[in-house]
Amino acid sequence: MESAWMALALSLKVAGWATAINLVLGVAVGYLLARKRFPGRDLLDTVLTLPLVMPPTVLGYYLLVLIGRRGWLGGWLHDQFGINLIFTWQGAVLAATIVAFPLVFKPARAAFEAVDGQLEQAARVLGVSEFALFLRVTLPLAWRGILAGLLLGFARAMGEFGATLMVAGSIPGRTQTLSVAVYEAVQAGQDHTANVLVLITSVVCIAVLLGAGKLAPGRVGER
Repeated sequence: MESAWMALALSLKVAGWATAINLVLGVAVGYLLARKRFPGRDLLDTVLTLPLVMPPTVLGYYLLVLIGRRGWLGGWLHDQFGINLIFTWQGAVLAATIVAFPLVFKPARAAFEAVDGQLEQAARVLGVSEFALFLRVTLPLAWRGILAGLLLGFARAMGEFGATLMVAGSIPGRTQTLSVAVYEAVQAGQDHTANVLVLITSVVCIAVLLGAGKLAPGRVGER
């Protein structure tokens, strides 16, 4: 049981960091694609959505090529700062962030696109700066969709397996998340441990999905 709680704590830590990173990146990219028109916009949207449809093991391979000791980024980080992301919980965070990113930025973009442009224009007429406009008008009107996306991203990060296993491995207490621990328990024939881990994962994911459903923009008038 101790290993199960350790795996849960690590999964929450990884998912929490991944969600925090995606909060910044997802909102920024969602706002950019919702408000700006530029060449390659549709291509960028497609590339950023790829983690939704690409096998996690393929994403894990790309990450290994990128941040491994022989990768251009991983080699640079190791040579310049002594940083190694492979087989670390930070590597698991990176994998979870990339896999969950589309689930954050797509709802954020949709939420920003749903904001009434006339309200923003009225604020501009009153002399509100663009930064203040974003904080005082746009963001408050889009927060429900953004938060729903963050909850979905958190749930996806909690359940990430393929990319995490390839990048971070399965080191108990260090990189073994819930989903990886379930796989290891099943492989070892530890049915009781696997059942406990599956139950914990299911409860957490159901709670998150219920919360995301309550926050969906279409349900504003149902409260």
